[in-house]
Amino acid sequence: MIEADILRLITSLFIIVALILACAWITRRSGWLRAAQGQSIKLAGTQSLGGRAYVSIVEVEDARLVIGVTGNQVTLLHTMPPSPAPGLKQADRPAAEPISFASSLTRVLSRRRA
Repeated sequence: MIEADILRLITSLFIIVALILACAWITRRSGWLRAAQGQSIKLAGTQSLGGRAYVSIVEVEDARLVIGVTGNQVTLLHTMPPSPAPGLKQADRPAAEPISFASSLTRVLSRRRA
């Protein structure tokens, strides 16, 4: 009887530890452990280039940095101005008119005939 109790105790402990590890893995993969909103460094986007190389856009206080990351190094590729606030509309930039399909087709056909 003692051996059965010890086996049940060890099995229960193993299941509890596995459950804790599974919850930690799910929490990490789903992004629930994100940094606080008040931090000054944010990852805006990432694009894989294959293998262990990728390009990322990192937003810092007054700039956006385009960085290249490989297995051995991190390289600054370009510095861009900060992105505008999402709620603000840029009044300086005129709105671009959408190009209709008919006008595009007419322009292409006129180029072919000429």
